[in-house]
This record gives sequence, structure tokens and C-alpha cells, in this order.
Amino acid sequence: MYRSHTCGELRISNVNQEVTLSGWVQRSRKMGGMTFIDIRDRFGITQLVFNENLDAALCEQANHLGREYVIQVTGIVNERFSKNKNIPTGDIEIIVSALHILNTSLTPPFTIEDNTDGGDDIRMKYRYLDLRRNIVRKNLELRHKMTIEVRKYLDSKGFIEVETPILVGSTPEGARDFVVPSRMNPGQFYALPQSPQTLKQLLMVSGFDRYFQIAKCFRDEDLRADRQPEFTQIDCEMSFVEQDDVINLFEGMTKYLFKTIRGVELAEPFQRMPWSEAMKYYGSDKPDLRFDMKFVELMDILKGHGFSVFDSATYIGGICAEGAAHYTRKQIDALTDFVKRPQIGAKGLVYARVEADGHVKSSVDKFYTQDVLQELKAAFNAKPGDLILILSGEDTMKTRKQLCELRLEVANQLGLRDKDKFALLWVVDFPMFEWSEEEGRLMAMHHPFTHPKDEDIPLLDTNPEAVRADAYDMVCNGIEVGGGSIRIHDAKLQEKMFEILGFTPERAQEQFGFLMNAFKYGAPPHGGLAYGLDRWVSIFAGLDSIRDCIAFPKNNSGRDVMLDAPSCLETKQLEELKLIVKE
Repeated sequence: MYRSHTCGELRISNVNQEVTLSGWVQRSRKMGGMTFIDIRDRFGITQLVFNENLDAALCEQANHLGREYVIQVTGIVNERFSKNKNIPTGDIEIIVSALHILNTSLTPPFTIEDNTDGGDDIRMKYRYLDLRRNIVRKNLELRHKMTIEVRKYLDSKGFIEVETPILVGSTPEGARDFVVPSRMNPGQFYALPQSPQTLKQLLMVSGFDRYFQIAKCFRDEDLRADRQPEFTQIDCEMSFVEQDDVINLFEGMTKYLFKTIRGVELAEPFQRMPWSEAMKYYGSDKPDLRFDMKFVELMDILKGHGFSVFDSATYIGGICAEGAAHYTRKQIDALTDFVKRPQIGAKGLVYARVEADGHVKSSVDKFYTQDVLQELKAAFNAKPGDLILILSGEDTMKTRKQLCELRLEVANQLGLRDKDKFALLWVVDFPMFEWSEEEGRLMAMHHPFTHPKDEDIPLLDTNPEAVRADAYDMVCNGIEVGGGSIRIHDAKLQEKMFEILGFTPERAQEQFGFLMNAFKYGAPPHGGLAYGLDRWVSIFAGLDSIRDCIAFPKNNSGRDVMLDAPSCLETKQLEELKLIVKE
């Protein structure tokens, strides 16, 4: 028996018991004739005591233990004289009578502590050591708990979990596929699924009514803090539903998870905001509503006063940072440099500060009378001590996105993005299509299986860009945590959709004929949603990145530096697959 108890299990009630523990050496301290060692496992830390007056040889053995040695000890539980209230086992210690070294360890390249001295690259290379850290392990325990609760909730609502294939056909519409060559079918390729979209729709045609899956998905995209080449989603589909049915059920699941995982009661219905409103007032289809700073359009007030930057603009808009009039010129210059970064692209920034006496002081005072500046103040309902920040541009959508970045940066500086505060909403009524300059054609904003709003179907022939989709995204704290839509279930409407997207009938049949043919055999109305499990866990854990809630993540270049993947294939493997690699 390697252990009678875990390292986080013993309490004052166990005093005088003989126990056996196994784990890793966390740290060692020598004080006179006593050696204290903290032994750690997944469940906690327990202090061990070696007394050279009781057993000098045993104490000497303990003095040679290195960090991360795997050891087994036997001893008597004793009440600690100097208690540690920071750990559950802090009232006790083990007076060790036997020590066995189960395995030695090299000195780790970084400390196995919550506040480690290891950088991201070194921790990713030695991820198996990083996972020993309490803070990282807790993220994976949280992830485990969330998947258990998701399954419990969906099972209670009549869903059945079904696994769909990992090797599927390529669907180049949308994000790039990861492709897998087939040895038995030379020159042909599988793809790894970007989502189980068409397969879950086929399950609805099959009469399963309510399906879910904790699904692995793959997209060959450029990476960000909230994106990995492989990720996990809570994938769901329902038959005989309209948009409200799906939204209400999964809003219920979100409230259930917040209550069971975080102990947060979300009583009110989540706000529903049309996409057009989100873009107009926040410049984003995933607005962060933990704070205000709603956009105000200022064309009527600021245009036509001789300031050429504004007079030539197609859009002028601003935000009001409450209580931020204390910003110095240096701080405002730093914000100006921020919005002028190439990835944001604004040409400059105008500010207006509301003074204590109500007067407005602006960086463009010479172009505007105090009466006009008072109109500006009134447009924001600004008060003394507030700071108004204004951007303008020739492209309305682009300028709103720049203003969105400014809004988020100011909120970060003012401490308004509290990770223990949650603002959830549904963004609805997305456009069905968006124009792609790269492709020179309309593309589906979500995917080509999304159902248009019934009242907009006549516009498919006359003005497809005005068609709205029966699509919906859930947003939490400015992060898209899930999205879905009501699906097309009529073969003719699906054919029409492919036609608008530039598919020839032959190409549509080649890529999606299996789905359109299935629709001809009595497909029910259906819709669904997919939540990003990685994103939910990162929000609940208060993380800035999803990487620390994934056991073995990729780095920002899409590489697994621990496994050194991706890697080259041997010549023999390439020959078997009938592949030639171009240098």
C-alpha cells in the first residue's frame, strides 16, 4: 500500500494515528536538529517532521531529498505547535518513522509554485511539471466539474449524448480545415471537423430530437488568447424549436452553471440586443456591458465648424469616461498613441474635459465656441469631472471598431472590467451575409445552414445583403461564449442559399448533397447552439487566456513545444501516403 491517506486529507481528528503518505517533495527546511519537508499530491500539502534526536540516520536521509523527489513516508499524526491557517492540513504534521524514495528528480527548470518563476515558453515545454502547480490543476478540476454539470443539466432536459466522427469531409466554406491524407485512398483527404454542424443536423433528421456532445473541434486559424487550433465545445441541437425555445433553454443552463459552479444567482432574463444596435453603440458584436461608455454620434454637433478633420469625416463618435477628467496630458497622449497603432489605425484623438465649474475644455477649443462644447456635454449627459474622447473617420464601421478598442482600453485603465462581475446578453438579428473583399462575393456570416428570418426570405432574390439571420450569440463580459441559429430544413431553400454564396449546383451537390438529400426525407424544423467550453472555464476561473484551462495547449504559433509538433514525416511515410513535400 503506497498510502493510507492523501496529502490533503488529515485533520486534528487524526492525531496519534499511524499513516502512510506518498507524494512529491514541495520544499525542505532545516532548523537546528529538525528537518521539515512539505509533501504534496493533487489533494494538498502535509508537513513532515524528521528529528535527528529520534533517528539521526533518517534525518540525514531527509536532508538529501531534492525538490520533486517522489517519496513515501510512514509516521504518527501530531498536532502542530505553529499552525498554518492557510492550508486545510495546517493543524497537524507527521512525525516520520520511515522514508522510502520512490523516484529521484532533476532540479525542475522553474519553481512548482502558484507564483512560479517560469515564463510561458518554458512552462509549455515542461507542461507536465506546470500541471503540478496548484493554480493550474484547479483550472482543470473546474473544467471537469463544469462538464459534469453540463451533462447533468442536459440529461435532465431530455438530451442524448452522441459522438460524431473526427475524420470527416472537407468544407472549405469558412475557416481553414486541418486535413488528413488517406493511405487507402491515395490523393484523397479527410478533414478534422470545425464543428459537428451537418452531422448534428442529420441526427435531427434521424429523429433524435435533442442531441448534445462535448465535442473536439479543429480550425486552422491564426491564434489569439481566446483561440486554439483545437478546442472543445458544448454542442447541442433540438428539433421542433424556434429561436426563443433555444435561447430560453440555454439561458437556463447558463444560470444553472453560474449557480452551481460560482455560487452566483442570475435572476433577471438576459438582455437581447440586435446586432445593428451592438455595432452602433459599442462597435462590436460582443459588447462588454460591465460598464457604460455607450457611443454617441456627434456629426450634427461637431461638423461644419472649420475643423477639417471633422468636416471631412463620414462618422464622428465619442465616449464619456465618467470621473476621468483627472487624466493628464501625458495619459491622453498615451491614449492617442494607442489608437494610432497599426492594428487599430485611427489618425488621432480629440478630448473634452468637463471642469469643476461645468465649463468644457477641449483639445480643439479654437474651432468651437463654449456653446457648442456645452451641446457636446449635453449629448453625453456629462458631469463635472468627466472626460469625453472622440474619434472620426471616413469609414463608419472601421471608426466604430477603433472607438470600441479605445472604450475597452479606458475601461481597463479605470478598473471597470472586474472579473468577479458578470454581464451577459444575447446578440440577435445578425446579417445573413457579409461581403468578402478577398473572395469578391457574399459569404455566410455564420454558416450556410442558417435559416433567414421568415419575413426577410423575399429579399433573398432582390437584396440579399439586407436579409437577417435567425442567429444568436451569447456574450459574457465582452467574450462570445456561444452561438447558434435556427437551421434551414428545406432542400429548396438550402439550394437557394448555396446559389447566393456562389456555389454551382454541381459543387453544392458534391460537398453537401448528403444533407440536401436528407432534407427530402422529412426533416423537422430544428436549431441549436454551441458553447465554447474553454472560454466558459477561463471566465469562471478569472483567466485572461484559455491556455491554462487546457491540459496540453499549443503556443501562439500553433506549436506544441512539449511534443515538438507539428513535425516532418519520414520519407517512407510520405511515400505510403503518395505525398510530395515542396520546400
